Formats: sequence, structure tokens, C-alpha cells
Amino acid sequence: MDTVQQHMLDSYRAARTGEVPPPLPGTHDREVLRGIRRRIRAWTAAHRPPLA
Repeated sequence: MDTVQQHMLDSYRAARTGEVPPPLPGTHDREVLRGIRRRIRAWTAAHRPPLA
């Protein structure tokens, strides 16, 4: 099942139960990538080898 089919199924279930539908696929991709990049930068800054 791809992401579009999963979204359609989740939207259908949300409509049947009266819940809020899920966001469209790809809506938060940029925020997720920025967060990953931020974590990598923080990790590399914390684990730099000492200067000799």
C-alpha cells in the first residue's frame, strides 16, 4: 500500500468515526528534514575531536 492509499484509508476511517482527518502526505516533510539536519549539527558539534 502506498502513501496515497494509506491516506485515503485513514481519511475514510476518520470520517466514519468523526475524527479529524490526517494531514496530506508530504505536508510536514520540510520541517522533518530541518529537524534531522539540526540534530546532526548538534551531534557533530558535541562530538568534535579536541583540537591538538
